[in-house]
Amino acid sequence: MRALVTAALVAGLVGFGAAGAVAQPQAPSDKCVTADKRLGELSGLVADGDRWYAVNDGGTKSSVFVLTKACVVERVISGPTDPFDVEDLARAADGTFWLADVGDNDKKRTTVALIALTPAGKTTLYRLTYPDGPHDTEALLLDRTGTPYLVTKNPLGRADIYRPIAALVSPGPTMLENVGSVQLSSTDTQGGPVPPIVGSVLVTGGAVSPDGTVVALRTYTDAYLYAAPDGDVLAALKREPARVPLPGEQQGEAIALEPDGTLVSASEGVGEPIRVVPGATALAPARSEPAPADTADRSGGAAAPAPADGGGLATLPAIGFTAVAVGGTLWLMHRRARKRA
Repeated sequence: MRALVTAALVAGLVGFGAAGAVAQPQAPSDKCVTADKRLGELSGLVADGDRWYAVNDGGTKSSVFVLTKACVVERVISGPTDPFDVEDLARAADGTFWLADVGDNDKKRTTVALIALTPAGKTTLYRLTYPDGPHDTEALLLDRTGTPYLVTKNPLGRADIYRPIAALVSPGPTMLENVGSVQLSSTDTQGGPVPPIVGSVLVTGGAVSPDGTVVALRTYTDAYLYAAPDGDVLAALKREPARVPLPGEQQGEAIALEPDGTLVSASEGVGEPIRVVPGATALAPARSEPAPADTADRSGGAAAPAPADGGGLATLPAIGFTAVAVGGTLWLMHRRARKRA
């Protein structure tokens, strides 16, 4: 916990890298409201054009909620595997759901896991191990070949990218490897449970478009869209992204991409809206930027560059107050997460 608070204090004293070029999308609009109490901790979404599929943060069952576009729960797909802390959701081409049981607020887990859940409710557990100790992670990216990528949640804005070193085996564990990082900067987009200077750099969810050509990461306040014309997730994360502000979400952790290019976002909390940004995937710039020499890709290529300037905070008034407030808020979030687990 001390490391988390220290990072928050540092975040209140220094700036971050650039935030990515601000795109000019249509402003997010409310599609419907999640009134069902079973969705109070919605943290992962998948979209297929007809339905949304959602998972809750934490959980005692491997469950996916099937939603209509009116936020009505049609049914629940559940399997027997009891997860520790599910944080995100992806769906493979064959229809299998992949639950990312990778949350680790205390950074004490010796293994994390992916849980494959079929539409019929069969589960398969795949345990994973980081090569450099525990990480708190909330984003899963599944490319069109079925390769999973985990993106860490880091208060300093440098989100590390991990993938398995070999084909997954059940129950495992399979070792992960660090293959690069994405550097985010603070923005002035309002929202989230902590001040934007920190909340805007914490990666809370991820998605890949159904055709595999756009990769999305989100923070509590913004979405970042990366072009992946060849379906290569890692190559996409080395490109300059488009930033789509998602202001006003209480605890935005879920993101999905529809087949028609619509971005879908959602927050934890009963009564919170599911919001849409039509045509968002078209904003992902195809132009690739060279990576800085000090962020080399661990797999042999260049790592993700710092994106172009997009409105990071130029001044930090009341630094002392901000640092204390951020540290205190993160501590409260940590306590809440421990009780929930």
